[in-house]
Amino acid sequence: MKATGKVVLITGAARRVGAAIARQLAAEGCQLALHYKRSAAEAEALVQDLRMQYGTEAFLIAGDLSATETPARLIDAAIEHFGRLDGLVNNASLYAPAPFGEITPGDWAAMETVHLRAPLFLTQAAAPHLRKSGGAVVNIGDIHAEIPLRGYLPYSVTKAGLLALTRALAKELGPEIRVNSVSPGVVLWAEDKDPPDGDQQGLIERNALKRVGSPQDIAGAVRYLLFDAPYVTGHNLVVDGGRMLY
Repeated sequence: MKATGKVVLITGAARRVGAAIARQLAAEGCQLALHYKRSAAEAEALVQDLRMQYGTEAFLIAGDLSATETPARLIDAAIEHFGRLDGLVNNASLYAPAPFGEITPGDWAAMETVHLRAPLFLTQAAAPHLRKSGGAVVNIGDIHAEIPLRGYLPYSVTKAGLLALTRALAKELGPEIRVNSVSPGVVLWAEDKDPPDGDQQGLIERNALKRVGSPQDIAGAVRYLLFDAPYVTGHNLVVDGGRMLY
């Protein structure tokens, strides 16, 4: 399916994997609604770059996904600007340690909000518009949904919940809307942190391809699930270089 002219909303789009997804879809001719929370300067620079490099029609929507009104507001803003919606990418994520025995209700609530509540209510608000366009949803998971990361229990468990949400939404929204997820392995090191489950070279060695992936690998998978996978729904596409084989 051609992506030219399709309208896609991406959450957490200003940086890292979110920005790579935006670039991939812009190169394909998509029109983009790009959500960010705090990274205003990076988001604005990204939009300017997309416009200059690809002629992309893109606009920014700031919002805190922990606010209950934000999901519906993001969808309404995209529809008001473009008049339609063809894809939703739930990319926004929160990655932070929470050692067992020290986990607080706030730790859990923060992860649950970003990884479960926001994707659910964004998808619910988007569904009427995606039905009209025959659109798709892609959630960005993590291999640690299936290989829990020690010291990161709320992160791992809520990402596992996101995979369950993906499958449940695929049942709820078919046949008009497809819902899938992408689970990255190591494609970027966490900022200002050593890898929690070993040194960088050790993680690479526990990987069938013996190298780190790139955000572009994830962006390509998202593009495939949005536009080139008409008979795929409820699926989790693992992009990890073979990490889950070890």
